[in-house]
Order: sequence, then C-alpha cells, then structure tokens
Amino acid sequence: MVRDMMGTTTTTSSSSGGCGGGGDMSMNMNEKPAWLERLMAETFFGGCGVHQDRRKNEKNVFCLHCCLSICPHCLSSHRSHPLLQVRRYVYHDVIRLDDLEKLIDCSNIQPYTINSAKVVFLNQRPQSRTCKGLANACFTCDRILQEPFHFCSLSCKVDYMVYAGQSLGSILHRFDESDFAISQFEGLRVDGSEVIDEDTQFAPSSSYSNTEATSNSVISCEPNNNVKKGKANRFLPGIVLSLGSRRKGAPHRAPLS
Repeated sequence: MVRDMMGTTTTTSSSSGGCGGGGDMSMNMNEKPAWLERLMAETFFGGCGVHQDRRKNEKNVFCLHCCLSICPHCLSSHRSHPLLQVRRYVYHDVIRLDDLEKLIDCSNIQPYTINSAKVVFLNQRPQSRTCKGLANACFTCDRILQEPFHFCSLSCKVDYMVYAGQSLGSILHRFDESDFAISQFEGLRVDGSEVIDEDTQFAPSSSYSNTEATSNSVISCEPNNNVKKGKANRFLPGIVLSLGSRRKGAPHRAPLS
C-alpha cells in the first residue's frame, strides 16, 4: 500500500486516507495535512489514559492513520496502521532522520547524532539567547546552526514554508506503509529501554562543515564519564555495574617514625 502524505492512498482496493478520511486533492497545497499538523502539536511521553494501570505506558508512538499518540500497549489496536516512533532527548521530541525522510523532505534541517543515530527535533526549543550578527541561524527561531542548514527542527521548516507561501506538497513524499508496519516495534521493549537517556551526549551531524560547536547548537559527542551509574546501567544492555556494598577493611595507621 502506498500512501500520499497529502491524505490520499493508492491501493488495489479502496482505502481511507490518513486521520480517518480520504484526501481532498483540491485542498490548498500550502495547508498542513492533518497528520503533519497533529504530529507537531501532539503531546508525547505522557501517560496513556487507556492503560493507566500498566507500567511504562508513555505515549511514544504516533499513528499516521489515526493521527494520535499511543503507548506500546496500544500497538495491537493499530496493527494495520502505519506507525512512527518518537524518541526524547532532554524533554524534547526527536524522530530518526531515516524514518522522517520517508514522509517529508528534511533537507536544510540540522540533524543531530544521538546514540549513533541521526535524529531531527520535532519542534523548536527554548533558548537563552538568539543569533546576532553574521552567524548562521534558523530562518524561523534564530537558533544558531552549522552551515549549510537553515532550520533547527521540522516545525521551523514547515512554519517558514507556510509563512512564505510555499507549497508543502513539494516536500511531502509518497511512502510504502510496510516501512511503518507494526513489525518494526518487535524489538521495542515496554520497559522503556529505547527511550534516549537525558544524560546522553549529542552533536550536530554535518558532512559539510567542521565548524566548532557553539553554545546554543552543539554539545560534545564524547562519552560522558560523569553519567550516574544508575542511568548508565539502564541504557547499556548486557553490562552490569555492581553497586553492592563492600565491607571495608580495618584501617591501618602509618608506622611512627
């Protein structure tokens, strides 16, 4: 099944478009399709109201058909729907670049490398200061960026195109729903081990520039040796850090000279 991200679906049999209805090809190409608008506005990692009594019920999956966030316990109810996993870094939502590029053109959005995977921030983030002078900055929110990128997040690119009157249809892709099938979540552990640790270091990914990091856009990609043992143990499968107490030996005084 191939779905048009403006809302239409191409199949050998009839099928409804995303968010509960077929797409209207006469719609303004400058308008955000329902799935995209809901994705950027949705609240992720809150508790699932349907599974309040279950552990690890954070809503970290977005159903592209229903246009809502769901938790891992909800997956069985959306078995035939295309599903997109959302991750989190320091209370901000990110999506793997490989996944997002199947839906929408992510060119000119600055990607970041987190846990060895390139990701894109879903929405703009608060910042203590904006760009001044000749530094390269986001066209929408003025966050400092590396060359040659123009946007710090997906929403910044989309909002800029809407403001400039550019057609969003030019950046939306047709995609194969099998790329977003429920089978991709077979390795998703409900214990939350797939969630990105807030102490994980990250850095912008760029093959165009080796510009040194700036305070607003880059954090060292070197491993953080000061990460608390409890968190490190949670995100390093197969590695066990012994936190058991050890009996101290009797103190020995230095001999008197």
